Amino acid sequence: MTAVDTPLAPKQAKNGLWSRLYHGETTWDFVGRRKIGFIISGVLLLLTVGSLLTRQLNLGIDFEGGVAWELPRNELDAAGAEEILAANGIEARSAKIQTLSGSSGERLRIQAGDQTADVQTKVRDELAAGASVTGTDVSVTTVSPTWGNEVTKKALTALAVFFLLIAVYISWRFEWKMAIAAIAAVVHDVLISVGIYSIFGFEVTPATVVAFLTILGFSLYDTIVVFDKVQENTQRMGSRSPYADVVNLSMNQVLMRSINTSVAAVLPVLSVLVVGSIILGAIALQDFSLALFVGLLTGAYSSIFIATPILAILKEREPKYKAIANRRSSVGDLTPGRRAELAASGRIAPQVTVGESGVGVSLDPSKVLTHPPRPRKKRRR
Repeated sequence: MTAVDTPLAPKQAKNGLWSRLYHGETTWDFVGRRKIGFIISGVLLLLTVGSLLTRQLNLGIDFEGGVAWELPRNELDAAGAEEILAANGIEARSAKIQTLSGSSGERLRIQAGDQTADVQTKVRDELAAGASVTGTDVSVTTVSPTWGNEVTKKALTALAVFFLLIAVYISWRFEWKMAIAAIAAVVHDVLISVGIYSIFGFEVTPATVVAFLTILGFSLYDTIVVFDKVQENTQRMGSRSPYADVVNLSMNQVLMRSINTSVAAVLPVLSVLVVGSIILGAIALQDFSLALFVGLLTGAYSSIFIATPILAILKEREPKYKAIANRRSSVGDLTPGRRAELAASGRIAPQVTVGESGVGVSLDPSKVLTHPPRPRKKRRR
């Protein structure tokens, strides 16, 4: 029996998508598809503005001021609590009644505006009687609205100082255009996070404000990692390639690192949110972890789809990168034969098709010819 010759199978890709992603060998055109990220962010920002104008924020007692009663739920439900409030001259519609679940059972939390000491005591006693508990089992918390105003002012001051210091540092370490792109991404993260809180009606507490200030650092860290790689590739490649190609190359090289950093940061926060707040019923953990979870997701998104595309737009307006883009567009009008002739002589870079999507961008600087190719030596027979 003789062996039957079979046609050779097409050469399979050496590495799969996950392997290429892990080694920074992907070739996704982030800058070329920047409109997709801008459209998504634009829609989210419009929803944020609309929600803030119509629903506003669900500010907690620490910002609005007032009185909060908290007690074991037992036989008392929200309807019964509303009747007790109405009987004491408190409008039930303006009050916030929440049922909190935890390891110790369900608890009822009622929040209303400022009340006199007599009304506070009377409501406490009636709530205790309705839930079949003693008066000491009902906690009463009173907060002045001036305290909330002080917290808001200090948070805004800290935010302004943060933006100023970051702008100065990035301008000194990199350049002012990178500072603009980074600050734009941070502002984007804050607005989107606030919009999510407004749309879903999450309560804003001092822990939420602290968490928002915390996520700014994470968002900025991820952006700085990308910018550092962009600067490194810019110095290595010089002015031989369009700035969009440099940004795409840098993004693909650090993409896996950004994903790993985001996942490593989100998982512990998600654990605190689920286990600490939902299962164990720690409300303070819920306020903090929820804001962190929302901010980490928006920060990871903005560093890839907002900060770097804005940087590319700003840098492509520089004269030297405009000239490169003009040369590339003029080369694109050449016939394939003329383009191959110029590439063989080293006058232009050869056309390199990368990626499965067929995007024709030269992302690998090692493939760009800087001198005419050397003639091959004849082999001796």
